[in-house]
Amino acid sequence: MEKDLEEKLDAIYKSTEKTRKYFLASMIVTVVMIVLPLLGLIIIIPRVISSYMDILNI
Repeated sequence: MEKDLEEKLDAIYKSTEKTRKYFLASMIVTVVMIVLPLLGLIIIIPRVISSYMDILNI
């Protein structure tokens, strides 16, 4: 009985660890796909606006 319980707990632990790793990977992908482009836009948009305003002043 105790051995069956240990085997089941071990299986649950392995499953939980796999789920945790998948969740971590999805969080990393989310950061890369959403946050980094937003940071890029924060840098690029002022330059584009500045260039556009320079063109209008010519």
